[in-house]
Amino acid sequence: MADKLITIAEFPDYGEADLAKQLLDDFGIKSVVMGEKFSVLPYPVPSLAKLQVFESQAKQAQEILESQEPQERQEQ
Repeated sequence: MADKLITIAEFPDYGEADLAKQLLDDFGIKSVVMGEKFSVLPYPVPSLAKLQVFESQAKQAQEILESQEPQERQEQ
């Protein structure tokens, strides 16, 4: 049975989702950001970017993302 992709997080823009993707890549977890990049438009377009991973790695990926949240809040 093939491992399917599931959404583990949603972000208000593609940039934030891409940063989370890079973090997971650093831990060896393959992920994909679903959503559109609207860089060709002269105005912001609201869109939700979804971070997806294989179901078998979802729990580990969520733990990694959650472990980074407190650090980000302290730095702001």
